[in-house]
Amino acid sequence: MNTATESSSPPEGEKEKGAASVDVSVAANKPGSVESELSSDRRINVDDLSPGNKPTGDGQETPEAEEEEEDEEEEKEDEEEEGLREGEDETHTFTQAERHSGEYGLANAELEAKLRELLRQADTFSSRIHGGGNAAAPPKKGPGSRGRERRMLSEAEEDDILLRRLEEDSGEGAEGDASRQGDVFVRITEQPSCIEGKMKHYQIEGLNWLYQLHCLDINGILADEMGLGKTLQTISILAFLQFEKNIPGPHLVICPRSTLDNWFNEVKKWCPRFRPARLHGTKEERQELYESVLDPGLFDICITTYEMVIKDYHRLASRFQWNYLIMDEAHRIKNEKSVLSEVVRRFRPRRRLLITGTPLQNNLRELWALLNFIMPQLFDVTLDFAALFDFSRLNTEQQQHQVITTLHRILRPFMLRRLKSDVARDLPPKREIYIFVGMSKLQKKLYADILSKNVEVLNAMSGSKTQMLNILMQLRKCCNHPYLFDGVEPGPPYVEGEHMVEAAGKMALLDKLLPRLKAEGSRVLLFSQMTRLLDIVDDYCRWRGFDYCRIDGGTPGTERQERIDEFNAEGSKKFLFLLSTRA
Repeated sequence: MNTATESSSPPEGEKEKGAASVDVSVAANKPGSVESELSSDRRINVDDLSPGNKPTGDGQETPEAEEEEEDEEEEKEDEEEEGLREGEDETHTFTQAERHSGEYGLANAELEAKLRELLRQADTFSSRIHGGGNAAAPPKKGPGSRGRERRMLSEAEEDDILLRRLEEDSGEGAEGDASRQGDVFVRITEQPSCIEGKMKHYQIEGLNWLYQLHCLDINGILADEMGLGKTLQTISILAFLQFEKNIPGPHLVICPRSTLDNWFNEVKKWCPRFRPARLHGTKEERQELYESVLDPGLFDICITTYEMVIKDYHRLASRFQWNYLIMDEAHRIKNEKSVLSEVVRRFRPRRRLLITGTPLQNNLRELWALLNFIMPQLFDVTLDFAALFDFSRLNTEQQQHQVITTLHRILRPFMLRRLKSDVARDLPPKREIYIFVGMSKLQKKLYADILSKNVEVLNAMSGSKTQMLNILMQLRKCCNHPYLFDGVEPGPPYVEGEHMVEAAGKMALLDKLLPRLKAEGSRVLLFSQMTRLLDIVDDYCRWRGFDYCRIDGGTPGTERQERIDEFNAEGSKKFLFLLSTRA
């Protein structure tokens, strides 16, 4: 049983920190900052894509320029011939290359080549995001440099840039001159007027990042630490596009059932001009929604759950052309073979945005699944991502640092990850206090009985995995409260009383803490993984006269938001909120 205390119910920007994530995600980009190890900004000009001659100031080509061009072409031909010879040599020595680590420490030359190509494309995206909006001058060209820059672009990339320039010149693009002025990205310096309330500075920076991705047709992962307002930043980009740039939805937001009502309320709170719709309920209730609310032109944002997307996929996919598909708690699709992951991948929205506070969980394969979802043409699902970043083959810290730096370069264009300690310096630091509690006499006896009963299995370590986990579960129950075992609680009749406190060390501590916290005017959120333990605490609260709310897996969806609102209401008398971590 875990306890957490707060002076008041936390608003969006001040929620408790969520599950810790691997450090490798922490170093992802911050808008406006370019780490020295990641700075590979390259400006790409349309002029460089054309085989024509570069004009002088008066529009006429000089003889000197012609000679320069001829020299460049000769150098280029020599380089290409040399490259072909190197390619032939590489073909003959591939087996030998496999036996030696390459530039990035990979033993397999084929993987090395794939990684170089992946880095090249990631750097191209980075230059468009971070370089395109900076006032830095383009790098000075040297002889033959134009040909090398042109070879860095694939045909698709070149077509994309040319098409964008044509659209901007003709005024036929989706955003046209509204989103770009020449080649310079126009930063958003103030929060959109359509957003009510006050956005924090780092949230406006997040809005800028999302807007840059939008203008460049790049999908991304918003991975800020829990409590920094990812929901608000997402609402702000949709509102900015619709009410400032005349780029409407509809948009599809897919979230857990537990946050469905919160999403709906946040949309109405921050942007009252939006027309959000909740898609949930029985088949008959959903049919009524489709007929009355979910009709093209009658709503802006459809908010639904994972389960509803699976059930109503065909209708949602065929009836609407979604602008943004937004996945909240996106780590739910980290397994690309899950039903949910397969269903959402079949949607064809114009853009995709993933939201998660825990982008990495020590599993690079899962990270690759998220990257593949947002940019499938770049992050090929068949590529062995784990092999590219396998630490087991690295012998030195320098090699490990190089691999981490390489991973950061790949993530940089597509993921925004910030921590409270980095951006929310005005917030007081969170304090974590661990209190170790001894067991009661009854707990010690039960604990010893469990070990004695399974002594042979434990000594020999001969039990199956299921058997060992079952023993562990029994010990956990004993540590939490003996009454979790049938027949231990005195009765019948079962009555509330001091015996509930005396039977468990954690309850004895809680009985000392809660009256003190209540006297100080604090309010308490109490979490537990075990619903039956919440039942015991429930009885205890009634016995002590504490006013409380409760949400667990059995709480109907229609009542969850009501209880949250009741706890958060101004002047609320609710002192405790009992919460299941699996609700």
